[in-house]
Amino acid sequence: MTTNKENKLIIQIPDGIQVTIENSTITISGEKGTITKTLTHPKIKFEEKNKTIEITCSSTRRKELALLGTFIAHIKNMIKGVSVGFEYHMKTVFSHFPIKTSVQDNRFIIENFLGERSPRAAKILENVTVEVKGENVTVKGIDKEKVGQTVANIERAGKVKKRDIRIFQDGVYLIK
Repeated sequence: MTTNKENKLIIQIPDGIQVTIENSTITISGEKGTITKTLTHPKIKFEEKNKTIEITCSSTRRKELALLGTFIAHIKNMIKGVSVGFEYHMKTVFSHFPIKTSVQDNRFIIENFLGERSPRAAKILENVTVEVKGENVTVKGIDKEKVGQTVANIERAGKVKKRDIRIFQDGVYLIK
């Protein structure tokens, strides 16, 4: 990534990655899959030129320059996702009642949480895979936002309610 006085930033496209830009919709394809995102602002323009993405901002206001950095982070995450992917590791922790976790369709099921009769469920977003091996849970995908939101959904489903959280520390937690 380089910059100059015209607020133009350049991102190099690695080998094996294809980029298509139509208006403000960016599609990035790689060996793991394809991600499409719409990044729009009236003063920020995208252009693909010989293995680079040029992002030009016609304003010098702090707000637009901050948004320019956000767009660059999104594009870099998309490139990393289609080439390497994202993987989060979680762990099931319990001390009072043994928790059983499983995956059914597009839901992550937590059974016997604090001795509750009804199971708790968390939504698994599309193009995200969740694997359960004993007390370890692995969440994988190519879109960082969807993988992170799935992890947040799982953590939220295992939230302790109406009990002292200093004593009841059961749940499914992100560890790596």
